[in-house]
Amino acid sequence: MKRVALVSDYMTRDLITLTPQTEINRAMNLLLDNRISGAPVLDADGTLVGILSKKDCLKAAIEASYYRSWGGTVEEHMSRTVQTLDAGMDIFAATNAFLESSFRRFPVMKDGRLVGQISRADALRAMSDNWD
Repeated sequence: MKRVALVSDYMTRDLITLTPQTEINRAMNLLLDNRISGAPVLDADGTLVGILSKKDCLKAAIEASYYRSWGGTVEEHMSRTVQTLDAGMDIFAATNAFLESSFRRFPVMKDGRLVGQISRADALRAMSDNWD
C-alpha cells in the first residue's frame, strides 16, 4: 500500500523571511524581486510572529501615497493572525485547508518552529503525483 504523502514531502524549505523591524519598502522589494506573494515574519528567537503579503504591501503603498511619505516597518503592516499547517499533516488534509481558505500559502510548523511553506501549487503537484 502506498504511503500517504505529507506536507513535509511537498513544502518549500528554503524560505525568504522577514523581521518585524524590516523597513516596509525593503520588504516589498524582496517580495517583488523574488516573485513571491508573501513571507513569514520571524522575531529574534526565530518565532513566527506574522506574515507579510503583497496585499499588505498594497495597503502600505496606498498609505504612503496618501501621506506622501514611505516609511514604517513590516510590524506595522503584517498580518499577526497566521494560520499554519503541521509538517506531519497528510497532503489531503492540507489541500482541504486550501479549499476552505482564501490563503495562497501556509507556513509549515514542526514542534512549534517554522520549517517551511506550502503553496496551492505544491498541493496541486501532490494531488497530481497521487493520481499516477
